[in-house]
Amino acid sequence: MTDWFVARLSALGRPFVDALIKVGFATRFFFTLLLHSSTAFRRAGLTIREIYFSGVQSLIIILVSGLFVGMVLGLQFFEQLQRFGATETVGVVVALSLLRELGPVVAGLLFASRAGSAMTAEIGLMKTTEQLVAMEMMAVDPVARVVAPRFWAGVISMPMLAILFSTMGIIGGYLVCVKLIGVDAGAFWGQMQSSVDMRDDVINGVIKSVVFGLAVSLIAVFEGYEAEPTAEGVSGATTRTVVTSSLVILGLDFVLTAFMFRGI
Repeated sequence: MTDWFVARLSALGRPFVDALIKVGFATRFFFTLLLHSSTAFRRAGLTIREIYFSGVQSLIIILVSGLFVGMVLGLQFFEQLQRFGATETVGVVVALSLLRELGPVVAGLLFASRAGSAMTAEIGLMKTTEQLVAMEMMAVDPVARVVAPRFWAGVISMPMLAILFSTMGIIGGYLVCVKLIGVDAGAFWGQMQSSVDMRDDVINGVIKSVVFGLAVSLIAVFEGYEAEPTAEGVSGATTRTVVTSSLVILGLDFVLTAFMFRGI
């Protein structure tokens, strides 16, 4: 009976131990990545090409999503504020919602789904086809040549995409509230200008997106580099990138919001 209980208890704790071991490997991989990051900056062409791949090619989904999210926010907030006769503040509410929360978070989730999964699949495929082994045989470090440029491209691209998402969201809110519903344009922009703080709202939102970019890029390149060299292994690694990145973004958002806006 005692042996059975210990075996069951061990089985329950195994996923936690496995997750802890994986975090340890990811931490060691992160420091290895930092040690080899000089190549990514010395050969800027590699990083710029990856910025185009992960950032520029994600523009369409970011811009369109930002526009529709802003339009929905404009409609919803106008309906609620109309009950209290405060429709002139709808621009402030839309802007703060986007700059503080929805811009970094939704852009991060979209970035993980589009660029993060692609980074994992690309590195995993290179491992499956033994391109990474071939580089090692030619005395080329795959972490410096393949992983580091993709990682830093993600870190650089993510804040820019979040800013563009929030900008398009504000434009969407303006189109719905001012052009469609008829809110005064002066009140929409004037209230926003007087109430949105550059440091507390804009800069903190950018800091959030930088942290999300670091987390998503690290998860993407780590999962790709550690993927099993099979089709199923690459598929599983890609799925783990999207799921893990999404959960990490939401968890980090809670922690950062508590520190930045609640002073905990």
